[in-house]
Amino acid sequence: MSTTELAWFKSSYSGSQGDSRVEVALAEQAVHVRDSKDITRPGFTVGPEGWTRFVRYAAGI
Repeated sequence: MSTTELAWFKSSYSGSQGDSRVEVALAEQAVHVRDSKDITRPGFTVGPEGWTRFVRYAAGI
């Protein structure tokens, strides 16, 4: 699956002033992350377990 076929959504923690926007797309085997201000730049992909660990860390859980 190419990244153009993914359903991207903006993080609720991204800046509200249009400054820092992170978009995430969930796929069966991976979570894709990119900068919504410049989608031509490469994003990164992480496995579901790694993403869960990151979200827990970021939330302070």
